[in-house]
Formats: sequence, C-alpha cells, structure tokens
Amino acid sequence: VQLQASGGGLVQEGGSLRLSCAASGRTFSGYTVGWFRQATGKEREFVAGFKWGNSNPFYADSVKGRFTISRDNAKSTLYLQMNSLQPEDTAVYYCAATQTIILSTLRIPSSYHYWGQGTQVTVSS
Repeated sequence: VQLQASGGGLVQEGGSLRLSCAASGRTFSGYTVGWFRQATGKEREFVAGFKWGNSNPFYADSVKGRFTISRDNAKSTLYLQMNSLQPEDTAVYYCAATQTIILSTLRIPSSYHYWGQGTQVTVSS
C-alpha cells in the first residue's frame, strides 16, 4: 500500500489543523494504521493509531484530549484532527500502516512497514 500524507502547515499556538493520509493500491482493510511525528533532533514518536480489528483508537499521552484520529474506509483515508496546537507539536508528521502487529508494539515505529512521505506542521508561539 502507498500512503500520501497532506494537510500540514503553519499555525499559531492554539490553532487547529487536519492531516489526511490517502492510501492507494488498496484499502486500509486488514491494516493497523497510525500517525507518528518527528521533531528536529528527536526520535520519531507515536501520536495516534488504530489496531486492525479494534475500533478504539490509541493516543500518546501528550496529545490525548487534543488530537482525534479517524478513518474513512470507503475513501481509504486516515485523518488526524489536531486542536489546541502547541509549539511542542511542531514536527514532521507521518502516517504509517502495517498488516502484522501485536498490541504491545503498536507505538513502535519499526513495527510499521509502510510510510507516507511526511507533512510539516509548525506551530508558532
């Protein structure tokens, strides 16, 4: 599956953005999907995700209550609604997918086999 992320940009502190990740080649059926981010000089970190077969989303503590992950299976698109953005949310955001994963590794980047190209989110103070 090929992933194409979009929707990043420059926003002021407290603002909102919605990221999209479109899948081509096939649908998300059977895939665990997620959003990750990587700030300059830092390791890539988990933001939010869905494990295949589980409709409940998972979030990093740092974004819980501010970010919402959703998916439209008919459009093969994954979304990340980001509200109350803070300067520390500044990063390149990536969508990712994998067919085989166990719950305990959902937050680990190396567990994912397919990655989008990333979209830059910059939050100014």
